[in-house]
Amino acid sequence: MDLGGPYYNTKTQVEALETLIQKLPDTTTTAQRPKPRRARQLDADRIAKLITEYQTGSTVYELAARFDIERRTVSTILHRHHVPMRRHGLSPEQVETAVHLYQLGWSLTRVAQHLDVAHTTILTALRQHGIPTRDTHGRPR
Repeated sequence: MDLGGPYYNTKTQVEALETLIQKLPDTTTTAQRPKPRRARQLDADRIAKLITEYQTGSTVYELAARFDIERRTVSTILHRHHVPMRRHGLSPEQVETAVHLYQLGWSLTRVAQHLDVAHTTILTALRQHGIPTRDTHGRPR
């Protein structure tokens, strides 16, 4: 008993399958994802240099670029070594100065430049102290 019969000549079936396979999307290429970066371990000398540079005025972003590490890694290293961080808001004296200058008619930007902070820091401080702010044309809000 022959069970193959008409299925022995599979040429037309194979050709039909090959045609269908060509219509399928190419699955051999994968999405271009960046390769995971190897974690950089800074030795004690480089950590000491990083801390010194931060204390002499370099920003966390500058140090991250210079040492080719993440900004968060720089912050973690500084916290781990108990280095005091800069710019944690305004001191009470700076708030008093900001309020005084703003009430004299200075703009938020001008006060911020004077105190070397962001204008949003000044705005936040004024709002926390209940100081009414003006719009960009000097009119009360």
